[in-house]
Amino acid sequence: MSLSAGAGVLIVAPAGPEREDAILNVRRLGHRVKVADDLPGVMNRLAEEEPEAVLLSLASIGPDPSASLRRLRARFPSLAVLLMVPSLRATHAAALLHAGADDYLLSPPAPGEVASRLGRILEHRELFSRVAALERDLSRRQQGDSFVCRSSVMRTLARRIEQVAPTRSTVLIRGESGVGKELVARAIHYRSPRRERPYVALNCSAIPETLIETELFGHERGAFTGAVARSRGKFELAHRGTLFLDEVGELSMPAQARLLRVLEEQEFMRVGGEAAVRVDVRVLAATNADLETAVHRGRLREDLYFRLKVVMLEVPPLRERGEDIPELAGLFVEQICRANNLPRRELAPEVVAALQEYPWPGNVREMKNLLEGLIITSRGLLIRVSDLPAGLLSGAAAHRRSAGGPVGATLAEMEREVIRRTLEKLDGNRTRAARLLDIGVRTLQRKIRLYGLAAAGRVPAGAEKEGEERLAPLPEMDPTGASTERPSGGPFRR
Repeated sequence: MSLSAGAGVLIVAPAGPEREDAILNVRRLGHRVKVADDLPGVMNRLAEEEPEAVLLSLASIGPDPSASLRRLRARFPSLAVLLMVPSLRATHAAALLHAGADDYLLSPPAPGEVASRLGRILEHRELFSRVAALERDLSRRQQGDSFVCRSSVMRTLARRIEQVAPTRSTVLIRGESGVGKELVARAIHYRSPRRERPYVALNCSAIPETLIETELFGHERGAFTGAVARSRGKFELAHRGTLFLDEVGELSMPAQARLLRVLEEQEFMRVGGEAAVRVDVRVLAATNADLETAVHRGRLREDLYFRLKVVMLEVPPLRERGEDIPELAGLFVEQICRANNLPRRELAPEVVAALQEYPWPGNVREMKNLLEGLIITSRGLLIRVSDLPAGLLSGAAAHRRSAGGPVGATLAEMEREVIRRTLEKLDGNRTRAARLLDIGVRTLQRKIRLYGLAAAGRVPAGAEKEGEERLAPLPEMDPTGASTERPSGGPFRR
């Protein structure tokens, strides 16, 4: 059990052979040991120096063991509790497990039993703590590194998050797959008074229907075949914190009914349990589905839908947040290089322009995955447009063509505007503009002359040394986007 070695264990038992044996067994595991005579007398000390686990003799708990355990669990929900129960009172063990103990062993325990039981629950607790710490670290990084609000739609969303975060209201987060709904949920949690408490996430669509209630509410020992010990569900793990339910519309109808009760009453029963468990949990839910249609078709309870959408936040798709893409891409590049121990890569300006033109059907997730592939496979420190997959370039070109221009504009006017915008975005660099527009440089030069875009002349900035040509700042269009003169000529041709 080296994983949990060095944990602090409090042994609460009257002085005698049982306590001495327990001290010897726990020290053999390499744990730090503290001793107390009875549970009521040590409760205040726990608040100051909470140990990882408590080994409790039944004789030390007090006249009402179940009530004492409930108080202990309410004050210290993450504490691992192992009971030592005399063989003659083994029938009381089930009630004590209901009251909050993690496990029990009969005293005097068999050789190695203390090590086995205590080691298992300590290992489980340490693993959970590590995962929780990693989740918090990742959440804080994402909150600081990936929540980009350059665009007006994201600034509006950020203001809504600041409004709802301090409350305990349920929030329903809607948006397409991959837009960052969980990022919004984390931002709400870490801007709330619960930021130091657990943040627990569950993807409801990833859990089989037969297991979803156990995942949410936990189960008692013996509740079903294979339930060899009590298991706490996500609601208990998120006590005093936040529970994020992704794809909440995928819950089964029985699970929906139980979820509604928890939202209303803040209590539930574990699977196979008989006693109610009270929790203080804020629920954030997310979906990319049309929940109104699901209610209409009888797949989602209407009362649960209304309870979830106390506050509703819409996360815009990436194609509506083009202003965020340069900063977001730069942050992803930095994260990916750091995670893979690679030197920092840079994105060429025409690559950023192509990323802004692409419609991103898979949203932020698609962009991050694409950038990771580019960084891993590219050879140089500068990622060029030639490194981009053909699908992205063709998708960007198709999106530009489908975006169109003002109603009533001719094809020539729309072509002129596309060339003007591309050159403006690339600071007049003709070579890069031609590459991005998928036409030859000479063709681009001809169309620049045709549309009068070179009236201000070239910028003598040494671009010729790189084999690239630049234009001076381009003339402004009128408010409609149409040119002041109507040149002849057709759409893009090589």
